[in-house]
Amino acid sequence: MTDEIVVVPGDGIGQEVVPAAIDVLEALDIEFAFREVDAGDAVKEATGEALPKETREAVASADATLFGAAGETAADVILPLRRAVDSFVNVRPARAYPGVDALRPETDLVFLRENTEGVYAGHEARLTDDVSTLTRVVTKNASQRLAEYACEYAAEEGFTVAHKANVMRETDGLFRDTVLEVADEHDVPADTVLMDAFATHVCLDPSQFDVVVCPNLAGDVLSDLAAGLVGGLGLLPSANVGPERGVFEPVHGTAPDIAGQGVANPTAALLSAAMMLEFLGHESEAEAVETAVEGVLSDGPHTPDLGGSASTAEVTHAVIDRLS
Repeated sequence: MTDEIVVVPGDGIGQEVVPAAIDVLEALDIEFAFREVDAGDAVKEATGEALPKETREAVASADATLFGAAGETAADVILPLRRAVDSFVNVRPARAYPGVDALRPETDLVFLRENTEGVYAGHEARLTDDVSTLTRVVTKNASQRLAEYACEYAAEEGFTVAHKANVMRETDGLFRDTVLEVADEHDVPADTVLMDAFATHVCLDPSQFDVVVCPNLAGDVLSDLAAGLVGGLGLLPSANVGPERGVFEPVHGTAPDIAGQGVANPTAALLSAAMMLEFLGHESEAEAVETAVEGVLSDGPHTPDLGGSASTAEVTHAVIDRLS
């Protein structure tokens, strides 16, 4: 069966790293039907809307989506795309790789981030010139869905719940308690840590953590913190997972300072493609891509962000050569 993949390069280096991921996918012995659609700043400037209806509908119906990055319109693009596939969890691995200068080379974490609510639910208001508000939404249902996924993902090792229930007693209290209840029902080990304490502990000794379950904003911020431990955002992939479909994207943004120069690090996009392969049931091919990427990270060539001088294309070709 041919997998239908929607491709949304977006803005900035998304236009460079997503085609690199497509090149790698096309080097595999799998039939894909790619469909490229538009979203982001440039689309808004041209049409007046950052996320055309056609793009949202394409993502909602495809088997999976590869997304690059959006600039000022990011909230208008990726949040609706996550909703389009009913993505209830954002999976963000953060690993240190041989050959990459990492602040904490022992880092090997996976963040499972709630992906539908919290402060990203979009309930903001400007009451007066001096007062604006933001309503934080946490539901038992969304917390249960995330916890069920976490129990399946980390059934043997267990996980850590990062929260701030000592201050946000009702919202984070509900999140923490619900996740722990589900873990107890499945007999999965689970402990807790205050998210601000986690930020300190993970820098001092990341090896004490493995899988970390977080509310929406905390997962966003703490995974970016972990990126600093492993060599930068150019190494972090992510998966927005829904019941039947997913949107796969590098964690980095549009990088306007290097966009168009052909030197963007494609690693995060390539690893996001590997996560997509696993989601679609192509486990051996996903492993092959991960192994090829890790080999290039170990031996080179490297893009400038990792201390090298290679182009995006040179790194991509090196990965494809290893697949061959």
